[in-house]
Amino acid sequence: MTNVPSDFRYARTHEWVRVSGDTATVGITDHAQQGLTDVVFVELPAVGRQVKAGEACAVVESVKTASDIYSPVSGQIVEVNQAAVDNPALVNSEPYGSGWFYKIKLSNPAELNNLLSPEAYAAQIGQ
Repeated sequence: MTNVPSDFRYARTHEWVRVSGDTATVGITDHAQQGLTDVVFVELPAVGRQVKAGEACAVVESVKTASDIYSPVSGQIVEVNQAAVDNPALVNSEPYGSGWFYKIKLSNPAELNNLLSPEAYAAQIGQ
């Protein structure tokens, strides 16, 4: 059974968002990392980059495949998780903790309303 924390919002493309003030932390869901299997490489966007909701802005590679990671919200990248770059296995072992990808300063907080609730995401993945 996949872990779906109740205090996050979710994109249909399997990214999660945790909001604190005007900044959101973004990563991939437990369901996504399970599908990827062993993550061996993580490429994150540059700090300062402006991204739009739905834009591919990061890449993960596993022993099975490479996948684009899409930003669930628009804004400016303010921090990236170097620990996940240095140790991609964190994405598998702690997808909602130390395996996060980046923090983004929200340019349009109303976009959060377009994301899935934990219940809706659980239904999407068949839970």
